Amino acid sequence: MTSTTDLAALDRRTLLHPHTTIGAPAEPLILDRGEGALLWDTEGRRYIDGTCGLWQCPVGHGRAELADVAAEQIRRLEFYSSFGDYSNTPSIRLAERLLSLAPAGLERVFLTNGGSEGNETAIKLARLAFHHAGSPERTVVLARTGGYHGMGGASLAATGIEGLRAGFGPLLPDIEWLGKPHAIEYDQDAADVLVAELEQRIAEIGAHRIAAFIGEPVLGVGGMVPPPDGYWPRVQEVLRRNGILLIVDEIVTAFGRTGHWFGSGHFGIEPDMIVTAKGITSGYVPMGAVLIGHRVLELADGATFLHGFTYNGHPVGAAVALANLDIIERENLLERARVLGARLRARLDPLTALPHVREVRGVGLMLGIEFTGVPTASVQSGCRADGVVVRASGTSIVLSPPLVITEDQLDTLADVLCRHVAAAAS
Repeated sequence: MTSTTDLAALDRRTLLHPHTTIGAPAEPLILDRGEGALLWDTEGRRYIDGTCGLWQCPVGHGRAELADVAAEQIRRLEFYSSFGDYSNTPSIRLAERLLSLAPAGLERVFLTNGGSEGNETAIKLARLAFHHAGSPERTVVLARTGGYHGMGGASLAATGIEGLRAGFGPLLPDIEWLGKPHAIEYDQDAADVLVAELEQRIAEIGAHRIAAFIGEPVLGVGGMVPPPDGYWPRVQEVLRRNGILLIVDEIVTAFGRTGHWFGSGHFGIEPDMIVTAKGITSGYVPMGAVLIGHRVLELADGATFLHGFTYNGHPVGAAVALANLDIIERENLLERARVLGARLRARLDPLTALPHVREVRGVGLMLGIEFTGVPTASVQSGCRADGVVVRASGTSIVLSPPLVITEDQLDTLADVLCRHVAAAAS
């Protein structure tokens, strides 16, 4: 058997990891197995998973029933292209299931392999719809500072985190930035300020040039930031009044994370398109979906959509997604997200008394702690040394554990995190 030391050396010699420095590979933490909200590395050390890796695992790790579904589908039909008129039974059933869970007005599903592909698809489809409907000048996409939408050409262009765009040269043109929807950033009523900014920017650009507005219900990578009170209904009204499509990025917020099937349901949003991935299969197979509403379909009616990816509508991914949605429903994980989210928030709220903690915030079982003048990487590494995985994201520590985490595990996570947050300024 290859030792952990040998595996680590091989990793550093052969792999280029995402979000690392080229030529300076870090010593890897090599994970070996997972069960529920727990992970074990190749040395047998155990960790409580406070992040689901990248928010993707509501049903937890090591679910044998999902492995069995994948194996059964592989034996039956491992893959065939869904281009043109080819289809497969799991994809058809998944589309029907997603539409039954989604907000009203969404009528078609375009299956993808992940979130970046989904946002690429939604932005292209918004532009194509207006072009086909006789308004080719409607190419502008409104995006928000602090938003994260992926690493593709259009999805990165719409990502409002400047450091992630740096060094890649010209990206998709016609992206216009709006303020970060974070109440603490404003002295006045935040919703009033942000809606006034939106109205002004539309007037400056001209509504006749704007195709879509893209936004997450709750900022994810941007720090788990809920919107100011009243923000989404007012934004939606302005967009509808100006004929601008609303793309809601639910890559993080869907499938129970906020305590609802979709974060749109939590905030009363009626999207023209929803982009989702991650929790759709709990990460067991790469999969995503774009849910498309009637306004988009009416504008694009008759257009040829020359767009797609090799593995669109993958039957194994769709079969696993269906079984994953069954688990979320059967185990009542939406309610569990609400209950455990409130429990974790109550444990973390006292941290706001510390001078270096700016805010504790969250919705459902997605929470963030924002710091002033404290290196979040040190909190992340300290927690991991004590067997708890959290994620540093800018000036915040973000949390999104599996929805199946036990109360004892959640309390341990909170104890370890609070200890390292308290020690961070010393």
